Amino acid sequence: MFESDLHTLAVVPIVVNAGTALLPAIVAGVVSVLGVLFRPDQWKRVMREKPWVPIVVTVCVALSLGGWFFFSGAETAARAATPRGAPVGLTTSTGLDWSAIAREYVRDQHRRAHEAQTKATTPGGGASVKTPAASRLQQPFVFRANMERSGSLDPSGPTQLKERWTWRDPEDPFAMYLSSLATDGVNLYGASASLVPPDTFGAVFCLDASTGQLKWIVSESPSGPFKGIFSSPALTADGKYLVIGEGLHADKDSAMLCFEAATGKLLWRIETTQHLESSPAIEGDLVVIGAGAIERMQDKKVPPGGDPGFVLAVHISTGKEAWRYPVNDPESSPALVDGICYIGSGVNGNAVVALRTDSDEQLKANGQDRLIWRTPTPFPALAAVTVVGDLVLVGCGDGDFIRSGPNGVVMALDRKTGEVKWQTDAKSIKASVLSPVAVGGNVAVVGVGNGSVVALDLQTGKALWAQQISQAAPVNAGCAVTDNHVYALSADGWLAVLDKSDGKLIEKHFLNDKSRPGELGMTVSAPVIVDGRVYAGSETGGIHALQGAQ
Repeated sequence: MFESDLHTLAVVPIVVNAGTALLPAIVAGVVSVLGVLFRPDQWKRVMREKPWVPIVVTVCVALSLGGWFFFSGAETAARAATPRGAPVGLTTSTGLDWSAIAREYVRDQHRRAHEAQTKATTPGGGASVKTPAASRLQQPFVFRANMERSGSLDPSGPTQLKERWTWRDPEDPFAMYLSSLATDGVNLYGASASLVPPDTFGAVFCLDASTGQLKWIVSESPSGPFKGIFSSPALTADGKYLVIGEGLHADKDSAMLCFEAATGKLLWRIETTQHLESSPAIEGDLVVIGAGAIERMQDKKVPPGGDPGFVLAVHISTGKEAWRYPVNDPESSPALVDGICYIGSGVNGNAVVALRTDSDEQLKANGQDRLIWRTPTPFPALAAVTVVGDLVLVGCGDGDFIRSGPNGVVMALDRKTGEVKWQTDAKSIKASVLSPVAVGGNVAVVGVGNGSVVALDLQTGKALWAQQISQAAPVNAGCAVTDNHVYALSADGWLAVLDKSDGKLIEKHFLNDKSRPGELGMTVSAPVIVDGRVYAGSETGGIHALQGAQ
C-alpha cells in the first residue's frame, strides 16, 4: 500500500462506520417518533391550530442531531488521540469526557479478563497451558504453514462448510484482520489492524482453535501501543515462541516482536525505521523478515533521506540482531531453506534475491558474500516466495493491495543459480500477482488481481485451469491447497472452495459483516486448513472458523 492511499482510505472505517452508519438509524427514529406523535391525517390540523409545535419539534431535532454530530466528532478525535492501550484523560476543558470514561471502563474490563485468563493458565495459577504435541509441529509454522505455502495441515480438505465460531475483539469492533493465522492445532494465533488517522494500531492474540475463546491479547509494549499489523505470525517448531512484524505501509519506526506463545508475554522487540509488512520466516534459532520502503505516491520513489529497505535477521533465543542486508523494498515474505534466505524485492527493486544466513564473521572467514544470486523480475516482486524441490516460485506485478495492476507473471527460478526455468505469459496471468504461489503435488495455484484463481503445472508453468472468484475484487490472499481442493478468498470477503482437478466451484461463503461488507477491499487473510476446519480473518467480519461436514 502507498502512504497517500492509506491516509485517504483510513478515514473510512472510523468516520463512515462509526458515524454515518448510525445516521440512518437516527433519522429513522426521528421519523418514527413524528409518525407516532402526529399522524398524517392530523398533521395539517396541528400546523394550522398550533404552528409553534412543528417549530419546537424541528428545533429539538436539529439540536439533537447537531449535538450528536459534535460528540461523534469529539469521539473520533478522542479515539485518534487516545489509542487502544494508551492512558486516557477523563476530563476536558468543558468537564468530564464521558466517551473517555466509557473507553477506560472497557479497557479495565479487558485487562481484568486478561489477568484472570493469564492466572488460570500459567504455572501455579490453575490449569496448565495447552502446548502442542511435538508431532503436530515438526517444523516452524510460518506464513501459509510451510515453504510450499500450501496453507494446510489437513490433506483431505473439508467441504460443506458451516460456521463453527466467529471472534472479534470486543474492545475494537472496527478492527481488521489482515494477517494469515498461525496454529499448532490447539492454539490459533493472529493479529489485527485499526486505522485511526493519522495513526494505526494493532494487537496480537491467541484463541482456542476449537472454541474461539480468547486466551490472551496484547496491544502495547513499554514503548507504547503496537502499530497496525499486516504481517502474519510465525510459530517456532517447539510451539514456544511467536514472532511477527508491525506496521502498515505508511508507518515508520515499526518493530519485530517476539512473544511467549503460551502467555502472550512480550519477550523482545527489534526496532527499525521502516514498516514490517513482510511475514517472518524461521529456521532453527534464526528469524528473518523484510523491512519495506515508504515511497512517495506521485513517483513511487523513496524521499531523500529515506531508507530503501533491508532484510533483517534476529536470534530468537536472545533477541539479538544477527545481521541486516540492504534490499530495495523487501515487502515479500521470505523463505528460509537450508541456510539460504529467498526474498522478493518490490518497488524500485524488481528482483528475487538469495542470501546466505551465516553470520558476518562466518562469511568473512569463508571468504563469501551474503548475496548468492539476484534475478531480475519484470515487475515488483511483492508476493511471498515459495520454495519446493529445486524451484523458487514468485508472483509479481504492477499493482499493490489498494490497486490491482493490469500486468503480472509467475516465475520459477532454479534454487541454486537463480536461472529462470519458466515464466507465465500474459494469456494465463492477466493482472498483478500479490498472492503467494501455493503448491500441492504437481500443481501450483495462485490468486490474481482480476479476481481469478489460476492453476499451473509446476514443472512447465502451463495453465491448467482458471476460475473467477469475484467480478469486483482481486484475490490477493494466498490460496490453501489440499489433495483434492483449493480454498481461495477474494478481497471483498468471499471464501470459495474449488475442485483442485478442474477448478470447478463447489461452494462459497461470505466472511465480511453483511452490514459492513468491506469498504477497503482488504480481506487478505489467507485461509488455513487444520483438522477439518477452515480458519480465516476478514476486513469487517472478524475471525472465522468453518467446520466441514466431510
